[in-house]
Amino acid sequence: MEYKTSNEIQELLGISRTTLHRLEKEGLPFEKLGRTKRYELFTVEYWLSSRQHGIESLIVGNHYSNDEICSYFKVGNMGGMRRSHTTNALVIISDHTKMYDDRFEVNSEGEEIIHYTGMGKKGDQDLNFAQNKTLYGSNKNGIKVYLFEKFSDELGYVYRGQVRLIGEPYEERQYGEDNILRKVYMFPLMILNKNVVIEEEEVRQSFEDQLAIAEKEEKFLSLKELAEKSRQNPARSKRKTATISYVRNPYVRAYVKKRANGVCELCEQPAHFNDKNGNPYLECHHIEFLSQGGSDTIENCVALCVVCHKKAHIVNDPEDRLKMMKKAGFDNPL
Repeated sequence: MEYKTSNEIQELLGISRTTLHRLEKEGLPFEKLGRTKRYELFTVEYWLSSRQHGIESLIVGNHYSNDEICSYFKVGNMGGMRRSHTTNALVIISDHTKMYDDRFEVNSEGEEIIHYTGMGKKGDQDLNFAQNKTLYGSNKNGIKVYLFEKFSDELGYVYRGQVRLIGEPYEERQYGEDNILRKVYMFPLMILNKNVVIEEEEVRQSFEDQLAIAEKEEKFLSLKELAEKSRQNPARSKRKTATISYVRNPYVRAYVKKRANGVCELCEQPAHFNDKNGNPYLECHHIEFLSQGGSDTIENCVALCVVCHKKAHIVNDPEDRLKMMKKAGFDNPL
């Protein structure tokens, strides 16, 4: 049998002395030797896993309410990272209804990986702060990490099952809740269940919701400010849906539409009609298609009228491409 001291168990589980005492009151097994305590590791691990039986009844791919998440995992009802000492679990939520910068990729083996943004909405994030530290140590501290995704308020949260940290967290620059650029940590996590894919309609709807936020900001942000926001998340995000879906940056679209100012950037004629809000209707076109490795950046995008957009996809004329590349590359205010 392998025994641990109180300090060793605290370090192993990543908990405080107060939390250890609370778990002991809830039934965490230990042996008392005089004034000291010792904990048999296998027995402790079995006791912790037994408290997760309710979680095992959840079905990956199903939608659950916030109240149900709180009930099953014994976590609080707010925040993107929620830890429970009672179930020895960490719940992380990727909320696509807000402007968070979690990214997805699908590797060559068809495995889906989420690059999850750490905890802390304002100022530089700290890798040793709260649940950032918990997630960072999750491969060693015995805590199981579970992922939920939120695409709309109506449908609730999609349960993706367990995830596992597969690399070192890395630094990025993103805008905080106060709209100030700051340092954040990105956690590369593999989604362990490969059998569930997200509905394409949910991905599309979440992009439309984010686009609505970006277009509201477009009215009071300058071209330079929109360009800076579009660059805070330069990597492409690719989702495993029924087919492969590319998740686009709404600030790229907002930028090119503002740059075009109602005029097609290929034929140089005013938009053929206005949208339902009375704005000139132009579509964002990727010069180098995303499916062929093109980037979702302002240097690879132009705003086109519906006719030119259709032409660009069907004809893909080299002279048109050159004109669009010059418009995207040399009309840049930065």
